[in-house]
Amino acid sequence: MDAGISSSSEKVRSRLRRRPLQEVAVSKPYLPSMRSTTSFVRGSSSRKNQNFDRFIPDRSAMDFDRAHSLLTESRKEKENAAASSPSKEAYRKHLAEALLQNRTRILAFKSKPPALVESVFQEVFSDSTSSHQSKSAKHQRYIPQSAEKTLDAPDLVDDYYLNLLDWGSSNLLSIALGNTVYLWNATNCSTSELTTVEEDYGPVTSVSWASDGRHIAIGLNSSAVQLWDTSSNRLLRTLRGVHQSRVGSLAWNNNILTTGGMDGMIVNNDVRVRSHIVQTYRGHQQEVCGLRWSGSGQQLASGGNDNLLLIWDRSMASSNFTPNQNQWLHRFDDHMAAVKALAWCPFQSNLLASGGGGSDRCIKFWNTHTGACLNSVDTGSQVCSLLWNKNERELLSSHGFTQNQLTLWKYPSMVKITELTGHTSRVLFMAQSPDGCTVASAAGDETLRFWHVFGSPETLKFAAKAAHAGPFSSFSHIR
Repeated sequence: MDAGISSSSEKVRSRLRRRPLQEVAVSKPYLPSMRSTTSFVRGSSSRKNQNFDRFIPDRSAMDFDRAHSLLTESRKEKENAAASSPSKEAYRKHLAEALLQNRTRILAFKSKPPALVESVFQEVFSDSTSSHQSKSAKHQRYIPQSAEKTLDAPDLVDDYYLNLLDWGSSNLLSIALGNTVYLWNATNCSTSELTTVEEDYGPVTSVSWASDGRHIAIGLNSSAVQLWDTSSNRLLRTLRGVHQSRVGSLAWNNNILTTGGMDGMIVNNDVRVRSHIVQTYRGHQQEVCGLRWSGSGQQLASGGNDNLLLIWDRSMASSNFTPNQNQWLHRFDDHMAAVKALAWCPFQSNLLASGGGGSDRCIKFWNTHTGACLNSVDTGSQVCSLLWNKNERELLSSHGFTQNQLTLWKYPSMVKITELTGHTSRVLFMAQSPDGCTVASAAGDETLRFWHVFGSPETLKFAAKAAHAGPFSSFSHIR
């Protein structure tokens, strides 16, 4: 089992009026600028109460005679302005040009860099250098270490097993705060309230956008599931009788809404028909906290508080309620804690990444066709969520104790590219923008942060244009 609701969330909070999803000012540390001709040192230990920094010039790069001349030149001009004649002024300027050689910098290199030696291989060298630089620039893309934006998220339920954040294809981000579901428009940064459920039905335990970016499913603590049309802010229907307790996980597959509950049940609901329960999956003995359909829509991955990861084939689902009937394709029990974090690879359809809770701390990779575990990496902390980069072979993970960080990994080497810090509590939820560049993270510290971790849209457009450019790019392709 993994820690569910944090003890800090059970404390009585002050009821100061807070406006949800309003930007929070985050102070950034002072970073002094560094110059090549100066060295940076800390103040002496004898000045403990004066924690200041000072710059010491590099004396080897200074011309003291010239510096003295330039510093005293203006003063001498004022003193001798009355006594100087035009001939003396012309002589002084001519002498300054001859001695100082019209230099304007005090700090300068002692010798010029060597000139480039031309050879018959210069063109080849230039081509190889530019190729190397382009590869290095691609590998060393700039990743901001601080969040681009931080929003206030009061009453966010600090529960590991829930799924309270999702980003739809219409660029609307949904987040559940207590009994209320809010929509944040990433295009114009506006906020709207979709619905607030009654105390007897709340809190909201899961949210999930349909692929059209217009309809959204909301799971409730009362075991019901609501379907909303966000374009008209209208409740379309409420699915009842699907589960016996709270619905903590949701996943869409076209018109099929898959729900996972604390009762261990997984149910396929066809939202187009009155009798919406069409298929069931039985295999988990405890709460289902992770659900993800593969890109093809043929395989479903489910993770539970029973430390199990199950792979289901859609054609093997049961359409009846026969007790103890198991239809899984693969059953993995390698994780030593709850399995909530699940992510299907966008560039390899049969590759699945899964993350374990606090007693496991591992990210594992699976071939869902053969059932083989390809790799396992101990991250050192609770794995709360996983997201693949849609444009590079990278994986982003969010964590709990002790650093509450986001970690970007290079796949398949699983070398750490960078770690993003700022949250002061476990980063329970992550969602990716439709363009694949920005990641939103929500944590138990009741903040929602946005990170430009996967690049920028301008960079992606340029890369896509370059990728399609080729010797035959202007000709039609024969299929």
